[in-house]
Amino acid sequence: MPYPEYICTPMRQDLTSIGFEELKTPEDVDHKITASNGTSLLVINSVCGCAAGSARPGVKLALQNGKKPAHLFTVFAGQDLEATSQARKYTLPFPPSSPAIALFKDGKLVHFVERHHIEGRSADMIAENLKMAFEEYC
Repeated sequence: MPYPEYICTPMRQDLTSIGFEELKTPEDVDHKITASNGTSLLVINSVCGCAAGSARPGVKLALQNGKKPAHLFTVFAGQDLEATSQARKYTLPFPPSSPAIALFKDGKLVHFVERHHIEGRSADMIAENLKMAFEEYC
């Protein structure tokens, strides 16, 4: 059963307010991931504490970098179930996790931050991880 929208809305807005586009259907995911030239950042958002305390703040800090992805996308685990399931197909061979952060270049996964790399780490640590990936691929 998906989380109620009223719980997720502020967590969605945390990313959409800085330019992330929500992908709500499997078709949205397929189109955006495969058709976007250049680099795309996909955040698999979540209601958990590590999403609120580390993942989303870390992503926001990383995007203040000089180099950053051309496209910003998000799906919401626990609510946009089909879109999240489809997004996870693009992050194979990594097992499903949320939150998670994926960087694609021309539709190919080039960097992935799994939940176990987010839990227990600060937003600054997440941002530094992403900035290094941005420097390499963006």
